[in-house]
Amino acid sequence: MFTGLIREIGTVVDDRNHFLTIRSSLKPEVGDSIAVNGVCLTVTEVLNDGFRVEAADETRRIVPPEKLRGRVHLEPAMRMGERFEGHIVQGHVDTVGTLRRIERGENATEYYIAVDSEQIPYLVPKGSVAIDGVSLTINETGENWFRLTIIPHTVENTLFKEYRPGTRVNIETDLFARYVDHILRHREAGKKRMSWDEIDAISMSF
Repeated sequence: MFTGLIREIGTVVDDRNHFLTIRSSLKPEVGDSIAVNGVCLTVTEVLNDGFRVEAADETRRIVPPEKLRGRVHLEPAMRMGERFEGHIVQGHVDTVGTLRRIERGENATEYYIAVDSEQIPYLVPKGSVAIDGVSLTINETGENWFRLTIIPHTVENTLFKEYRPGTRVNIETDLFARYVDHILRHREAGKKRMSWDEIDAISMSF
């Protein structure tokens, strides 16, 4: 589990045989989970100046190739007992959006992101969303877009300062919205009570 608070901007310096080599000052251990632009990946090797992670075929099918190149947001998985900030982030990319428009204000910047209309029910105004692994608040939604208001500190300390209209972004929608939707859909489709095993599996996911 992650919180959506970026700890470092690393650099992907090599990509071959499904393994990404990332230059970073983070000191993970083999087997640790690291969110790379919001994608949960497993550390397979620790290097003097960084580490390697493996990106499976499914990951590469969903995630745009440019999101696993160059400079990337990094967040190690949250450890038990650590202070919880941001929001619950799993490191699972639900969809990919495209930055439509940027409006710079006096003390904040508005980012408008186009997304498949099927994802809008999971993007709740004043709710949370992870964009390339960054925990942010949704301010407004439309038929196939949503708006983020981002403060200067976040812009300056993430890759958002480099984003332009047309930039594609990894999106992880709200965890609770997805679970509620899944439960209701299965209840309506099957017209039957959920088993205790199913209920337990859902509760353990939180």
